[in-house]
Amino acid sequence: MGLEEDQKILLFEKMPIPRAIARLAVPTILSSLVMVIYNLADTYFVGMLNDSVQNAAVTLAYPVLLAFNAVNNLFGVGTSSMMSRALGRRDYETVRRSSAFGFYCSLLCGILFSLLCTVFKAPLLTALGADEATRAATDSYMLWTVTWGAAPSILNVVMAYMVRSEGASLHASIGTMSGCFLNMILDPVFILPWGFNMGAAGAGLATFLSNCFACGYFFVLLYVKRKHTFVSVSPKKFGFQRFIVLGICAVGIPASIQNLLNVTGMTILNNFTSGYGADAVASMGIAQKINMVPFQIALGFSQGIMPLVSYTYSSGNHRRMKDTVLFAIKLMLPAMICVTLGYYMWADRLIALFMDSEAIIAYGTKFLRGLCLAQPLIYMDFLAVGVFQALGLGKNALIFAIMRKIILEIPALFILNYLYPLFGLAYAQPVAEFVLTIAAVVMLRRIFARSSQRVTEDKS
Repeated sequence: MGLEEDQKILLFEKMPIPRAIARLAVPTILSSLVMVIYNLADTYFVGMLNDSVQNAAVTLAYPVLLAFNAVNNLFGVGTSSMMSRALGRRDYETVRRSSAFGFYCSLLCGILFSLLCTVFKAPLLTALGADEATRAATDSYMLWTVTWGAAPSILNVVMAYMVRSEGASLHASIGTMSGCFLNMILDPVFILPWGFNMGAAGAGLATFLSNCFACGYFFVLLYVKRKHTFVSVSPKKFGFQRFIVLGICAVGIPASIQNLLNVTGMTILNNFTSGYGADAVASMGIAQKINMVPFQIALGFSQGIMPLVSYTYSSGNHRRMKDTVLFAIKLMLPAMICVTLGYYMWADRLIALFMDSEAIIAYGTKFLRGLCLAQPLIYMDFLAVGVFQALGLGKNALIFAIMRKIILEIPALFILNYLYPLFGLAYAQPVAEFVLTIAAVVMLRRIFARSSQRVTEDKS
């Protein structure tokens, strides 16, 4: 364990910040990108059927799959933050017990999620905006992704968080990406007429099998590295120690609530859009999936640097923590602005890649041009929330989540849809993120000021 511990200390304490960020964030970004590509693959191959009902089914079910992230954030973000902070204090037993708690709780929640969604399927489909035309296709897609797929989908993400928390970003990304690549291979086989011709249900089956494969990778990895890792899924390490439960929940519950609010916003958006027909729903779904590429890059980067921010803060190296965040801003913000410009100019061409329909392209182009304006803004929001989570400031993250959805975005959906029917919906997120970006800058400046004050006090 000595060599493994020395390597972690080298990464978190000695390595130059650009190299340390590259080691942690690049694999995370790549895995996030691959996850987006495999989501796009679902949309792309279902779109090849030129059936807006099948495409709408994938879009309507998406809020439920997004709701998995409520559990992922509770036991993934919460546990990984607890583990990284414990690593910074050299408290390795807490790392092991925290990981076991996160693993078994996420498994239980995944099973419970499946049962509840299956028992209350009929009202759930109605709440998602499914009508007579889209109900059957949405139901068949959710059979594989939710009824059978909730537990493996949640587990593989939570295990990736735990592996990444001790600096093993590459292994975490390989596990995630292996499932994604398998999904992309299986998609055409299950979806298209030359294969099993299952349509949206085939996309769901491919997703279920790929998540099972990813879980298998992490189980094998932890078995092989059992003598050289602090991550534990041993039942003997599982328990309800008060400080571990509170430490995980302090970060995880606000992150989970943030995701549930995202699901609420997505469901409201889909319900508004479904009132304009299957073409509008399918177009919004395609625009959202395309917009998810830079969205996931921003999220992946903020998640990638979280272990470094947690470790340096807990170990008292506040200067290194601040330099890490500032470097992240200088690197990513200009890149996100360039992507936004590209999306705005070539929105019609991007939409046309997924469905050859004049109506879909016309709707989708206007949707994507509105949605993409939030990209540079949302990066600052993600970075601020990532820092809050890394430092254990769950309350701050919760305030941002409430501001984003309840105070800003959801009211904006109602107002903009009233003022500019349908197309105004795409501008709700940019409006919300503009306000949040200002708040993010203010909060980060306060955190840096407090950190600088502590460094001064320690020196004196």
